[in-house]
Amino acid sequence: MATVTRLFDSHTEALDAVSKLEAAGVSHDKISLVSNNADNWHSGTNGHGEGPLGDRNGDGENDVADGAGKGAATGGLLGAGAGVLAGLGMLAIPGLGPVVAAGWLASTAVGAAAGAAAGGATGGLLGALKEAGHSDEEANVYSEGVRRGGTLVSVKADDDEADRIQTLLNQSRGYDATTRGEAYRQSGWSRFDADAQPYSREQIELERARYR
Repeated sequence: MATVTRLFDSHTEALDAVSKLEAAGVSHDKISLVSNNADNWHSGTNGHGEGPLGDRNGDGENDVADGAGKGAATGGLLGAGAGVLAGLGMLAIPGLGPVVAAGWLASTAVGAAAGAAAGGATGGLLGALKEAGHSDEEANVYSEGVRRGGTLVSVKADDDEADRIQTLLNQSRGYDATTRGEAYRQSGWSRFDADAQPYSREQIELERARYR
């Protein structure tokens, strides 16, 4: 079984990818999402007097935070992705700042962090990605991507499903580790540092603007 992962700069693009995967018949227990939440997108208003982000149905509620807990009965934004996103919760993962996550990768990351605290070699998201089968380089790029404000969508795929899943994730504007790693290295980056300061909301906005 392979692990297919893509990095998304936009919360909505990542949620769209999850919805497309489940609509295409991918079991929700094979899908995981880890999202930087420094901008509080998943749990509150946007701070600009425009009402909650993710409010597709105009009821004044954040459809992601509200709809996920209710099985997306009214949200609309979540669509078929409610199976995975109903399990969204806040996690503390070293080096990433506020994170919202759901699924197997999140559970593995928490276990890896605990193992590292007890003397294991690699903890947190970096260790979880390696355990899932990603190379050291891929794991470092994807972990850095979340630190910089991104969202990871990872799927456990049978070998005969991997190509189809990659296509679905690419269609939702997901980036692989090679493409995004090249962009990071142009600014002198070399690898993810769990001891580095997490990105602030302002830094994340600047980072996202680079790729729009």
